Amino acid sequence: MTDPAPANPSRRAPASQQAQVLPAPANAAAIGGSVSLTINGTALKVPLGTTILEAARTAGIQIPTLCHHPDLCIAGVCRICCVEVEGQRTLQAACAYPVTAPIKVSTHTRKVRQARRHVLDLLLSEHFGECYACGRNLNCELQSLARDYGVDGFRFGHPERPRFPIDRSSYSVVRDRDKCILCRRCVRTCIDLQEVGTLEVLGRSDRSRIGTFLEKPLGGVVCINCGQCINRCPTGALRANDPTDEVWAAIQDPAKHVVIQTAPSPRAAIGECFGLPPGRALTLELNTALRLCGFDKVFDTNFAADLTIMEETTELLLRLREALAGRAAALPQFSSCSPGWVKYLEHFHPDYLPHLSTAKSPQQMFGAVIKTWYAHQHGLAPRDIVTVALMPCSAKKFECNRPEMDASGFKDVDYGLTTRELAKMISETGLDLVHLPKSDFDAPFGTATGSGVIFGATGGVMEAALRTLLELVTGEPVEDLYRHADITPRARLRGDQAPGADPAKGRPGPGPAGPAVHRLGLAQGGDPQAGRGPRHRQRQAGHGGHPARRPVQPLPLHRVHGLPRRLPGRRRPAHPHLSRHPPGPGRRHLPGGFLLSYPQVP
Repeated sequence: MTDPAPANPSRRAPASQQAQVLPAPANAAAIGGSVSLTINGTALKVPLGTTILEAARTAGIQIPTLCHHPDLCIAGVCRICCVEVEGQRTLQAACAYPVTAPIKVSTHTRKVRQARRHVLDLLLSEHFGECYACGRNLNCELQSLARDYGVDGFRFGHPERPRFPIDRSSYSVVRDRDKCILCRRCVRTCIDLQEVGTLEVLGRSDRSRIGTFLEKPLGGVVCINCGQCINRCPTGALRANDPTDEVWAAIQDPAKHVVIQTAPSPRAAIGECFGLPPGRALTLELNTALRLCGFDKVFDTNFAADLTIMEETTELLLRLREALAGRAAALPQFSSCSPGWVKYLEHFHPDYLPHLSTAKSPQQMFGAVIKTWYAHQHGLAPRDIVTVALMPCSAKKFECNRPEMDASGFKDVDYGLTTRELAKMISETGLDLVHLPKSDFDAPFGTATGSGVIFGATGGVMEAALRTLLELVTGEPVEDLYRHADITPRARLRGDQAPGADPAKGRPGPGPAGPAVHRLGLAQGGDPQAGRGPRHRQRQAGHGGHPARRPVQPLPLHRVHGLPRRLPGRRRPAHPHLSRHPPGPGRRHLPGGFLLSYPQVP
């Protein structure tokens, strides 16, 4: 038999937590790579090694699970998926039983149903709390199974008082050990998927428990606050730290001016909380609902995403210039928009921190603008402004509580809400979100470009940065450069002039790129005063369908709605801004009269 594939040494997860799989044979049919089995009288043929659970699902037969999750490696610890296999003395866990020979399986005999009921009763005997007071009420896998299997009492007793204190030390995750069923999903998620290792199984047998290093609270151990453990927890043992009570208190305080910014992803996901299919955007209906809830202003996070892209792109250009001049530069540059990613670097790869962009994320940049420029324009004291951010990630809750996020002397963002938390607030008001009238964002932060919109998609931040960088450098729209998807170098940073080059048009022709940056072109030539900057394609607010596009003349950051020259979006002191020296060889104009200096291309 072929040996299992070795563990990947490049991964931080220990070998015991990495999936051990058999490589697929080249010709499975020729060596008996398929095997027959019968489930409840239905004959099936499945690939060798398929589990009973997987085989049953291909036949439309549902087997209950708690510890099993499609994203995670097999555990087989909850035993709720037990089935009867002919010839086996005991019941078998369907999620961990590979089919290697013809077998007959029964999934709902009296013996199986009774065993599953006993498993549920035992789990409930250590499960403290009332379902109606739990944040996972009507969305709990344990509760659903108890209903399906007719649990109408506590056969083996039920805790009358909590055994463990609730851990609220983390800004992002709340942990309630009284609701833990030891399924180990959180452990496998944290170790195997995220490669962080905050949670682990401590103790053995009936003394097993899920814990942290030295049993410290979540706020005192290495945790990137990603919230992936929450997504996979089947009960209310892990949940997001919900600040909705504080938000309601701020809304009801007449002395407070409460503003909220909404990110694209929650606007597209919140419809699922109200019975809509996934992906149905309710952007404009949500604006109306937020005003009816009592928020004074509703702004679009995409505006701050545009600021972030301009900041990160400018910083990248400055680093490239340093590299071209032969000076040390931290390349490649990493985006700093994800607080979980930033914290991962801080904990596990601090040597890469110089590569991280010094710009804040759109959430924090928006908070800084609100409590500085916006407060000044409207005659408000920053202490009287409460900024709320609707975001798709629980790590944003931690980010707004970082001590350095205080451009105005107060927290840039006061509270972070997840999609579920805002849906709960809307439900409390009795609003029918789906059928509310539409309304736009409030001025002046209601218009954004396509670069801000694609932040919500995988790879969107990188695409937006590269698009902006290319247009800043070449002065041409990306669509014109790559209209026919013929992606070739427009120019070279270093090296000899290649055959076929046309310096008058700023096209040196094909050839190897310089060592500093691979295949990035800096166009030159033409009238430096023409255009005073690149032509960007700005997407107008088209929230329902494909947004309209038209060429616009971009403004520099310090001229957008009167923003200060030094944007309060910098998390640390940034590199010097672009110079204002007179135009000359080796320099080109950027928006607002800025000049980019770079070595002459031969």
